[in-house]
Amino acid sequence: MHLISVDQVKVGYDDELIINELSITIPKEQITTIIGPNGCGKSTLLKSIARILKTSGGAIYLDGKSISQTPTREVAQKMAILPQSAEAPAGLTVRELVTYGRAPHQSRFGKLKSNDIEAIDWALEETGLSEIQDRAIDALSGGQRQRVWIAMALAQDTEIVILDEPTTYLDLSHQLDILQLLEKLNSVQKKTIVMVLHDLNHASRFSHHLIAMRDGAVIEYGEPHQVMTVSNLQQIFQIEAMLAVCPFSQNPICLSYGKIQHQKEASSALG
Repeated sequence: MHLISVDQVKVGYDDELIINELSITIPKEQITTIIGPNGCGKSTLLKSIARILKTSGGAIYLDGKSISQTPTREVAQKMAILPQSAEAPAGLTVRELVTYGRAPHQSRFGKLKSNDIEAIDWALEETGLSEIQDRAIDALSGGQRQRVWIAMALAQDTEIVILDEPTTYLDLSHQLDILQLLEKLNSVQKKTIVMVLHDLNHASRFSHHLIAMRDGAVIEYGEPHQVMTVSNLQQIFQIEAMLAVCPFSQNPICLSYGKIQHQKEASSALG
């Protein structure tokens, strides 16, 4: 079953068209990750799905309904968004920011109800933030701050969670913390996760499906073993990759790689 459908979508900035007539579907209750080189349109596609960017053609459907014609409040009740490098207003505590996640469910100027408080407490507990909920966000590490934003998205209590490079600027341990949390949310809470990742091995290990892009187009889409192939990586990233099997997920991982152009130049020089 597909929860999100992108149909012949066109998106651009000013007069530059980044995505031209792209179509893709996002399966329900799965983790789908968009991969590709810098500037290929990954974040543009994600922002279009999240309705941050307006499309200039085509349509995006959420549960079969055009997202552009769906009231913002209704979209926010179904879809939580964690943008890249999100920043909180100065002076906010962890709990205060997480509380913002309940906004789509409240009437204007409405007070928190018991179900709101329960959702906030649950989100803090799930992300391991309960003990530091009164601490200022400014005083937290990068990994802790990222968990706060995810907690806010969880408090929003939506079917879909969209994340743009959620592991950026985090060390290896904190990257795993975030990805394993998202994996748990998917397996236990049945959340549909859609994200952009730069790390191919993380994308393959933690995803059910990959969308591989280049130059604003989808090159390949499917399960990690269908997308993470030598020929696909050659076409997408212009690299010659050495692949192996991840012992944790049994999905493909990239052991090492070389640039195709450099290899050709080296061969010519030797010849």
